[in-house]
Amino acid sequence: MTTGQGHEGTTGRTGAADRRGGAPARGRRAFLRAGGGIAAASALPPVLSGCSGGTGDGLRIVGVTDQQQPVEELLKLYRRSRPGESFTTSFAPTEQVQTVVRTQLAGGNAPDVHAVYPGSGSAMSMVELARAGLLTDLSTQPWTANIPAAFGTAYRYEGHTYLYSAGSCLIGAIYNKKVFARAGVEPPSTWTELLAVCTRLRARGVVPIALGAQTPWVTQLISYALVPNAVYAHNARFDDDMAAGRTSFRDSGWADALGRYQELQRKGFFNDNPNGTTFEQQTAMVATGKAAMAVQVSAVLGVFREATGSPEDLAMFPFPGGDDPGRLWIPAGIVVGLGVSVRAKRDPRAADLIAFLGKQENIDRWASAVFAIPFRRDASTAVDPVLEPFLPIVDGGRAVPFMDQRWPNAEVQPAHFAAVQDLLSGETDVRGALGQMDDAYRRAS
Repeated sequence: MTTGQGHEGTTGRTGAADRRGGAPARGRRAFLRAGGGIAAASALPPVLSGCSGGTGDGLRIVGVTDQQQPVEELLKLYRRSRPGESFTTSFAPTEQVQTVVRTQLAGGNAPDVHAVYPGSGSAMSMVELARAGLLTDLSTQPWTANIPAAFGTAYRYEGHTYLYSAGSCLIGAIYNKKVFARAGVEPPSTWTELLAVCTRLRARGVVPIALGAQTPWVTQLISYALVPNAVYAHNARFDDDMAAGRTSFRDSGWADALGRYQELQRKGFFNDNPNGTTFEQQTAMVATGKAAMAVQVSAVLGVFREATGSPEDLAMFPFPGGDDPGRLWIPAGIVVGLGVSVRAKRDPRAADLIAFLGKQENIDRWASAVFAIPFRRDASTAVDPVLEPFLPIVDGGRAVPFMDQRWPNAEVQPAHFAAVQDLLSGETDVRGALGQMDDAYRRAS
């Protein structure tokens, strides 16, 4: 799943956005075709060639912006036992990293260690890069033995591990506790309770759910929050059935999920003009109390807290997609991680760095920095209290990877962005929106 902070998946395009004015937001492949791979790469290197913490022939690391804090903190610890080691580190937003690094990988001049997205579904995903022979196999490293089977497809391709990632971020509702208290409501645990809470909030003059759908990656989050209950709770092998052509988005629980998405809009539970509202505006609405909550990924909780004068006022709860709280399913996606480019395969420094990051205490440090749940926990692991409501669901085996991590190409996610924007603007219905996604799913990689 892609976010503006650099999370998994592809970056946006949408015909719907184009029709509403503003610059076209192309998918990554379309961008490369339109601008030319060399031109795109040459336009952006100043962003990705800035150095920190080292010069010369040090290991070159390129990551997305939200990796900067954990990477730099962990490199400081790494250097304590390796004082002579040097690094060149660069961080940039998702669109720039995915465009430039993918081009560099194809050209043979990629960084030694770089951002990699879990699963499949994007040109910079683990599966796409491993299939192209552009990543080093990490399977011999001890930490790989602890990857949960449920998330194996995020880390592994044809039985080999090519991705290091600290764990799972979650999609739920970031909410303003003061706004909830003033309205006399508690976080809901069922869909029916959610509708009642939203009705009460709206009656108090508060926007129940802030939605910044002008920012394409935000469009997907409510779908992803609802699909686990609508689809995977009934058919855990849905992704396999999709791949085999036995089902489709249109003929599955996806229709129920998008129907509920549309119901929230029809009942007036979103802010006016979601397609004209950005992620930043969505954040400000919740932080200032104009809106009560926003369906978001846990990794951006820090951004929401920075926007308010009282960070403790913001918390998070699982967004309920069904009416049995004991059987709630949620999305828990492996966060964007790191891979070792094949050109660095024989450089022991790259493998040594990944092995260091794979130690339990460092997995915990990285996960904590991005509000994620470590893929493995032990007695020393301290999970941020804001994530505690999610732990029984995750530990109960009712968490599924973000949907795009099993999609077969880089076209489905931008089709999803566009479909939701069209649905919100009334330019299509649920069946038409899912038809757009089915068409994209069947395209060749």
